[in-house]
Amino acid sequence: MVRRRSQLIPWRVAGGVADEHANADQVVRETGWVFNNETGAALTLEDFVMSGNKEVNAYLRVFGMNEMNLEELSVLEIGSGIGRMTSRLTHRFGTVIAADVDATFLERCRETVAKHGVINRLRTAHVTDGHSVPLADNSVDAVFSYITLQHCSNADALSLTKESLRVAKPHGVMMLNYRTWVLADIFLQPTGALVRALWKTKVFGPWLAKQRVATRLGWQANRVSTSDVLDVIRQSGRPCSEIVLFHHPRRRRSLLAGITDRVIGGSGIQERVLPRANKSHWWLILRLGE
Repeated sequence: MVRRRSQLIPWRVAGGVADEHANADQVVRETGWVFNNETGAALTLEDFVMSGNKEVNAYLRVFGMNEMNLEELSVLEIGSGIGRMTSRLTHRFGTVIAADVDATFLERCRETVAKHGVINRLRTAHVTDGHSVPLADNSVDAVFSYITLQHCSNADALSLTKESLRVAKPHGVMMLNYRTWVLADIFLQPTGALVRALWKTKVFGPWLAKQRVATRLGWQANRVSTSDVLDVIRQSGRPCSEIVLFHHPRRRRSLLAGITDRVIGGSGIQERVLPRANKSHWWLILRLGE
């Protein structure tokens, strides 16, 4: 018997809502906050995509991707949703594979890209089990994921990290966003666990999964430690040419605290600040070797 993943329930519910509406603007108003926390009766698909455009451009610049000829490269986006960032990625990369756990979101993603992106550069991949990507080994030049891995279980987040390492080509680049511990988690962690438990109830759960405040508490399903992620990289045995961990400037504790072995795959691990990063987030930028 397959165990029901409570952290995926809001996505399934939002996917059902997306399936009910033919109007793209209404879909954004009903489900857009799931992806970027923006709300409002006047919110449009164009506004939604514009916010993604700005973030994609900013992150690709900070992560050194503007120095590459991206139109000759492919990128896997883990957690595309309805295409907020996917549209811009299709303007930047030659091929974009949008992956998500919800098939309806992928259909909406295609519609979003058709309106605001380059549709002939888009492919989709349905992550049916929540932790494995249906792509061949060494098949993409880059992997990008933003505000997705924090919503998985810890095991699924690490599995998707392994999958990123598996599908990335030699000299490929991984740009993965995770959530770490902050002081507010003293309240958020137990409250989130309670919300996820309530999602499983047959009568109350479906209604609760549509409530923005409750869902934002419940969907932050894990805090992934840098040591766990670095262990995944180390265990893959893949050579690395650069490993950089980015975090918010006000973070007091180093992401490398307690980690004694700071060389993986022949590359030392660097730590840098990223002013635009959320205080509770950190990024892994990994450039693979040959």
